[in-house]
Amino acid sequence: MPNSNLFPNEAHFNILQSIVETAIDGILLIDPAGKILMVNTAGTRLFGFSTEEMLGNNVSMLMPPPDRDHHNDYIDNYRRTGIRKIIGIGREVQGRRKNGTLFPARLAVSEVTIEGNQYFTGILQDITEMKAVQQRIINLNNELKQSVIDKTTELQETVNLLLETNQQLNRSIEKHKSYELALLATRDELKKALAMEKELNSLKSRFVSMTSHEFKTPLSSILSSASLISKYVTTEQEADRARHVDRIKSSVNHLNGIMIDFLSLTKIDEGHFIPVISGFLIEDLLVDLQAETQDLLKKDQELICRHEVKGLHINSDKKVIRNILYNLLSNAIKYSDEGKKIICTIMPISDAIQITIKDEGMGIPAEDQKHIGSRFFRATNAINVPGTGLGLNIVLSYLHTLKGELSFDSQEGKGTTFTIQLPLHHEK
Repeated sequence: MPNSNLFPNEAHFNILQSIVETAIDGILLIDPAGKILMVNTAGTRLFGFSTEEMLGNNVSMLMPPPDRDHHNDYIDNYRRTGIRKIIGIGREVQGRRKNGTLFPARLAVSEVTIEGNQYFTGILQDITEMKAVQQRIINLNNELKQSVIDKTTELQETVNLLLETNQQLNRSIEKHKSYELALLATRDELKKALAMEKELNSLKSRFVSMTSHEFKTPLSSILSSASLISKYVTTEQEADRARHVDRIKSSVNHLNGIMIDFLSLTKIDEGHFIPVISGFLIEDLLVDLQAETQDLLKKDQELICRHEVKGLHINSDKKVIRNILYNLLSNAIKYSDEGKKIICTIMPISDAIQITIKDEGMGIPAEDQKHIGSRFFRATNAINVPGTGLGLNIVLSYLHTLKGELSFDSQEGKGTTFTIQLPLHHEK
């Protein structure tokens, strides 16, 4: 619980108390000497101490050696030199519970000044379950090595990409939490911090929901096929072996596609994406896309392309435009039933081109349309259709980089039309 003596303004104290006590992560406030001045319920539950046992004691009681022995030195060095080693930077540490057991945690430390006095806040997130998940993934890879040697490297790289992306997401969440702590200065900023906390929790929930759904099925398929392959040892069973190898390849390709989406988001978020501008014929790109999407079409589906761009050159990033159109076309195919038409129309408009992709699919519910393009968001009528909720978010990011625009019109049960406009000549 927050120490009310630190906050003369009772309204500010009540607001802080509500936020701290409803937080799902452990939150501590210490003074420059390392003495614990405040701990929330999540923090006492995390370490197994009561509030009375923690308040007034040095925070090193929660640390194993050697951090326990050097903690005060860390604070003294920072106050003397001003060099930040852990303050403002999230890192993984080990916590020590009352019963002496250790657990892995993600720690973010920030400096805060209240009424002219210097304090330090720490936010701890128990990552035991995440570590367990990582270990299970490693064990799965080891089993696959024994059964499908030629697929081991490909699957290991996929899992490593998942772990790297997950760590990047954790760092992003910790970064946003540090921004929240900075908003505690005024009441209006506290409201913004609370809204951001809810959004981050929603983002984490959507990410967990998406990964549990999108990774469980292909990983289960890989595991079962890998186990069955060893049972088919005769020449007559070659077809059965090939069928399970194909299942493994398909599942790995599915996981690899998700990893590519994660890596695309990472490049965009970190500012590493730079468009490669070149001149090309838009009709050539359209022909390539028609060929690429043929294997995606369901039974009796038809992709119809109409254009008035014969001989029309465009100076832009060909690969990025291809990815944008492929994403929109594959979505139109995926969310449409068998026998439906998908129509792609391209025409020049002044110094730009306009591309529309129209389907006769399930459409987007009106109440969901305001969220379209949000990261990890899936429309309520598309929950049972495989997907990560990342495609349109990536499309919007790419279009922003290429100075393009996206709009759409949709009716549930009747279909959706996406329209994009891109300049013919991209200015760097």
